Amino acid sequence: MKTALRSKKMFVLLMTVLLTVSLYAQEEEKKSPFSLGADVVSSYVWRGSKIGTGPNIQPWLKFSTGGFTLGAWGSTSFHSNDSAIIRDVAEMDLYVSYAFGFGLTVGLTDYYYQTTPYFQFQGDTSSHAFEINVAYAIKSLTLSGNYIINDASMGGPANKPGGGDVYFEAAYAFKNFGVFLGAGNGWHTTYKDNGDDVFAVCNIGIKAAKELKITDKFSLPVTGALSVNPDKEQLNLVIGVSF
Repeated sequence: MKTALRSKKMFVLLMTVLLTVSLYAQEEEKKSPFSLGADVVSSYVWRGSKIGTGPNIQPWLKFSTGGFTLGAWGSTSFHSNDSAIIRDVAEMDLYVSYAFGFGLTVGLTDYYYQTTPYFQFQGDTSSHAFEINVAYAIKSLTLSGNYIINDASMGGPANKPGGGDVYFEAAYAFKNFGVFLGAGNGWHTTYKDNGDDVFAVCNIGIKAAKELKITDKFSLPVTGALSVNPDKEQLNLVIGVSF
């Protein structure tokens, strides 16, 4: 009972802090190339694969000028045991991208999974995944392709060595909702013990967003996504609030 009460108090305090920071950030980003925020999601689902357990807090910070963006994004899950609330930092990403005026965006992302403490201090780059990102938007349709260029066997949704993982996605935005279809291999699909690298559809879903009005000048974006992963036989429903 005490653990549950402590969790509720921590969550209320966290939401209050995030709301205050969000109000300040919205004023600051009008005159600054820097912006920051955080999302609170019911669970962390990435490209059809659920990562970790429980709700996640996902802070971000970025610098943008013209078409250039340099940013950082993280995900921290909170779960409980019999005595205390344990903070489990699952992921910390750095990325850089450039958006051209004709709809093309290219970038590079470093996914860093801090779930293998030994490798954190040994300089082993297999706990990082360096991924090339390319996307092209044509009105409401967005096509994207991603390619992991290194051995990323020590982190991520799957323990798949060797690099060469790919993920492709097509997304279409309607007026009030969007749909998406994604397929990949390696990290994104079930890794076979015999070494077969299977390419399969792994992320089909629908998403929507709305503004939750707080005051006349401030509102909170609320997002939701329902997705199915045919390869891993998973069904996921995620609700998130952005600050």
